[in-house]
Amino acid sequence: MKGIRIWSVIAIVAFAAIFYGSVCMIQLTIPFLQFKPTVDFLNSKRLIYHLDWWRYSFYIHVFSSPVVIFTGLLQFNRFSIHRRPKFHRLLGMIYIITLVFIAAPSGFLMGLYANGSYPTQISFTLLSLLWIFTTVMAYRKVQQKDYVSHGRWMVRSYALTLSAISLRFFTFLIGYFNIPLYPAEAYIVVSYSSWIVNLLLAEWLIYAKYPERLMIK
Repeated sequence: MKGIRIWSVIAIVAFAAIFYGSVCMIQLTIPFLQFKPTVDFLNSKRLIYHLDWWRYSFYIHVFSSPVVIFTGLLQFNRFSIHRRPKFHRLLGMIYIITLVFIAAPSGFLMGLYANGSYPTQISFTLLSLLWIFTTVMAYRKVQQKDYVSHGRWMVRSYALTLSAISLRFFTFLIGYFNIPLYPAEAYIVVSYSSWIVNLLLAEWLIYAKYPERLMIK
């Protein structure tokens, strides 16, 4: 029981942190509703903003990603799993469909022209492919009624989902601690650490049997 209480506290703290980060992400997307090439991040994309496929991919990715973040966030609690299974499945399908068919493919296309040239382009395109792979695996496992394995793959998938938040967090840390890196070098570092660190944390949660704990009523 003590172990369950500790995990409950961790889950609450993690939920609050992710929820706060998600709200901040939404606030960052609001300016893009102007659909102008001079808004924030798009200032660095003026040379390719005229490319229809890149521009459409950007807006699709920016506005679909919050859906993935929020629907995924509500998946990891015993209440929805055991008390509201239909709601859990509905959110899960929204998460999977939005991610696999909208957010990840558009992110992949964006990654082809990521700032920082080949190192970051490789990072973001690889991230998108892993994002799709882990999510498809989670779907396959739930179809096979292997719920523990489903939970493990969902932990990995959602860890990659949160790379959008961790990228900005690591960028903040580099600036806050004045780490001596050139902007291009810093961007390469955060482009990889944003999802590799998350995956390592996901594997630790799996090792600690977090998915199995979610199965406990």
